[in-house]
Amino acid sequence: AWDHSADEAKFRDDLLRIAQTTLSSKLLTHEKEHFAKLAVDAILRLHGSVDLDHIQVLKKAGGSLRDSYLEDGFLLDKSIGVGQPKRVEKAKILVANTSMDTDKIKIYSSRVRVDSMNKVAEIERAEKDKMRKKCEKIMKHGCNVFINRQLIYNFPESIFAENGIMAIEHADFDGVERLAAVTGGEVASTFDHPELVTLGECDVIEEIMIGEDKVIRFGGCKAGAACTIVLRGASSHVLDEAERSLHDALCILA
Repeated sequence: AWDHSADEAKFRDDLLRIAQTTLSSKLLTHEKEHFAKLAVDAILRLHGSVDLDHIQVLKKAGGSLRDSYLEDGFLLDKSIGVGQPKRVEKAKILVANTSMDTDKIKIYSSRVRVDSMNKVAEIERAEKDKMRKKCEKIMKHGCNVFINRQLIYNFPESIFAENGIMAIEHADFDGVERLAAVTGGEVASTFDHPELVTLGECDVIEEIMIGEDKVIRFGGCKAGAACTIVLRGASSHVLDEAERSLHDALCILA
């Protein structure tokens, strides 16, 4: 056995051969050279780390397997809120897992009885005031991007839009955990102490198109190793098999 870790070119060739061997018995065997290059490029970005959370695999139906590519940065398969900035530079990101609907009574079969429409209006006003205060607490963190695992309803979304804050809702749990990791932030659920919350950072956040779909790209993440392998394919079955094959190659290389 030879150790080529000191020679970058030979080390890369060794990794390419290992990746191609791993992919030879799988669905990707006919495109093994292309996918071996994607896997090796992604692994080399980690600079010796074995944390595969920094490598995201995003599946998008359409095109052929050959159209798959490595995107420099993190891609989130979500959309930006209505009326909000579609591009933010030098982003300060607050990643959260919190309820952003007006805090209605959520106990099963509970009721609130009132004797006039004025009382209903008072309840709605109190709910809005409570949500406005919560939004103000969030904005005191100094963020210009707010990403929430749960839904963001129209009222708080309008408050963020008025203050020039990009709001992204319904990012799945895996998405917010990985996003927090690659941007150097943490997931917050309470907002009373801004000094205890670490914001994520990246150079630019923008909407891009992949096929017919819009996704959000986080470029220049604080964890520079972050990247996304975008898988293209004719059907969800092909994409699922390709993801499994690529994951095996990444694990072997790491």
